[in-house]
This record gives sequence, C-alpha cells and structure tokens, in this order.
Amino acid sequence: MINVALMGHGVVGSGVAEILLGHKADIAKKAKEEICLKTILDLRDFEELPYRDLFTKDFASILQDDSIRVVVEVMGGVTFAYEYVKACLLAGKSVVTSNKELVAAKGHELLQIAEEKNVNFLFEASVGGGIPVLRPMAQCLSANRISEVVGILNGTTNFILTKMVTENMPFAQALSLAQKLGYAEKDPTADIEGHDSCRKICILAALAFGRHVYPEQVSTEGISTLSLTDVEYADRFNCVIKLIGRAKQTDGEHITADVYPALINRSFILSGVHDVFNAIVVRGDCVGDVMFYGRGAGKMPTASAVVADVIDCVKHLTARKYLYWEEGAPDYVVSTRSSQTRLYVRATNGHPASAAVAIAKAFGDDSIFTIKNNSSQEIVFITPPGQESALRQKIAGLTCLHDPVILRVID
Repeated sequence: MINVALMGHGVVGSGVAEILLGHKADIAKKAKEEICLKTILDLRDFEELPYRDLFTKDFASILQDDSIRVVVEVMGGVTFAYEYVKACLLAGKSVVTSNKELVAAKGHELLQIAEEKNVNFLFEASVGGGIPVLRPMAQCLSANRISEVVGILNGTTNFILTKMVTENMPFAQALSLAQKLGYAEKDPTADIEGHDSCRKICILAALAFGRHVYPEQVSTEGISTLSLTDVEYADRFNCVIKLIGRAKQTDGEHITADVYPALINRSFILSGVHDVFNAIVVRGDCVGDVMFYGRGAGKMPTASAVVADVIDCVKHLTARKYLYWEEGAPDYVVSTRSSQTRLYVRATNGHPASAAVAIAKAFGDDSIFTIKNNSSQEIVFITPPGQESALRQKIAGLTCLHDPVILRVID
C-alpha cells in the first residue's frame, strides 16, 4: 500500500479526494498497488465531509511522515506551494501538481531536485486540465524535432470570444456571463490579460525545446480591449479572433514565445474551437501537426489528470520517469518582431479616399482594406506578409492619413 497526502482541498483538490477515495479498486488495478489517501492539508474545517478525519493544518505532519511516498499539491500560487513542494522533494517524496504558476516559475529547479533525489515531479494537469498533452509530447512525440507549439490555452477567454463572434455579445456582457456560469473568477485578470495562457506556453515551450522559459520572457497581451467592431472586421476577412499562445524554434539556440489575440483564418483548425474548449497543435518534423483538444479546466477533468500522475508516480517509485529540461537564459527567448507575419490594422481617419492611396503606397496594391461606412471614418486593412518590426514602422509612418488614431493592431 502506498500512502498519499493531498495539499489543498479547493475545487480541484476535492475532486482528487473524490477520485482517490471513490475509485480505490480501479486505481489499485491500474497502479498494481493499493493507493491510500492518508492526509489532507487545509487551513479550513470540513466537518460535513465523511473523510473529515483525514484533515490536518500542520504541513510538518506530512513532511515527517515517512510512510507518505507521494504528495499532491493543488493549493495554487507560488510562495507556500514552492516551499512545501521543494521540501517534499528534498525529503524523498514524489510530488504531483496542477499548479501552472509554480511550474512556470520554478519548474527547472524542482525537476533538478527530483532528479537528484531520484523521485518524480509530475504536472500533466498544469496545461490543458484533463487534456493529455505533456505526457504525449514527452513520450509519444520524443522521436520528433518539434518546431512549434501553438494553441488556445484558456477556456475562459475562448468562451468570451465565442460569445462575441456567434452572438454579437459585447465583451463586458460575455465576461459577466462567464463569471455567472463559473468559467471566470471574480477577479478574471489572469485569464483576460493572458497571464494564465502565458504560464501554460512557458511549460509547453520548456518541454518542447528543452530549456526553461520564464513568464517575464513571454510577450503577453490579453483580450480586454477587443471590441465587437474588431470581431466584425475579422469576419469580413474570413477570420475569427482567438487568444493564442505560441512558441516557435527560430534556430538551434533561441525561440520566440508570445500570447496575443490573433486573426485565425477559418480554414485553420483552431478557428473551430469554441466555448470553454482548449486546443494545442504541436508541429513535429516526422509526424507533422498533431492536435490535442478538450475541456482545458474543470474540477473532475483536472482532478483526473492529477490522479493519473499519482498512478504514474506509484508505478515508478523505484524507476524514475524521465521528465526534465535545462535552465533558461536571459537571451534564450527573442522578440517576434523579426518574424514574418501579417497585421490587421484599424484606425480612424477623416479622409478615407486619401487613406486608401497612402495604404496602397506603403504596403502595395495588394493590401486588403475596407471602410465600414462614411460616418464611422474608420479604415481597416491587413498588411501583406513582412517582418513585424518593419510592418509596424510603416504603420507608424502613415502620416498622410491626417493624424489617424490607431485603434487596434492584431497579428
């Protein structure tokens, strides 16, 4: 019998407890070992629960209990989670977490400790919730050289954008609905400003390319300033707007990594990912494009991924699973401004005809542009392909547009 401790009994933690306690026989068959949830760490009291006797408020009782071989961390945040996870690994206990913020900030260090102590540090649920993506990348795609990982990594923002596209619902109303349905937190900043997606692309990039990527190295833009006008124009160009996380190999020593709202052509598979669903496309040199799709969050999907990692830990108590990446570097992640792209531009201007001439002169006659109507005095166009920094310089240089106000630039 292998004893397990659980740190945190919130939404995901309660789901983990339900699975470990309710599926004991099935889990034992899969793990080839009985797994017993021995202790749950939480500062709150849960007197109404049938397993209330498992709770403790004392972390030391977990750390000092040699019979506990695997610890699950689902508290969230970095400060206490990092302190407790590090202590458990140093004590020779394997750790499973769903904490994307912790893995993005401290993943290399914790993996290094796990390797030194010959234990496991697993975090499948930190990206994509219940969608299996990290394990397939590390194992099933290991024969490939991965050149790019791109995806819709946040269900909350995808739900909001879906409502804006399909129901013409304003951003604020769509966000309010997401909060009412439990898809968005009371404070939705981490979702709508792209921080959640940023942490996930850090983990995906580290696993894909073998070096740690820190959140502060990732250029991150959210969706809070998008309007229905942008959605309408995107539709005219046969596109939809999605919040995208992307990491791409530029050469043998550098990558780019970004989170940003992007115009996605309806012919690309990610354009059809709706509501709270996530999708991650991994591009390998042998296999081509592989997509992982499903609900990226939620109590039971995420808890199921956590318990799967617990089973994996139990199976590998004496033979550590290989999961590792090197430390990052300040110059490892380079700006995408040198990459080839096309930009969507929306600006106000009082002279649409002269603006069209100036746009054609700056970007060529094949620039796509449209004018919503004469009363709006807006010019919208998509640039031809070019280096992003050069395209932005040209946009800034459109002085002959009679002092336009640039309202939005989108990749």
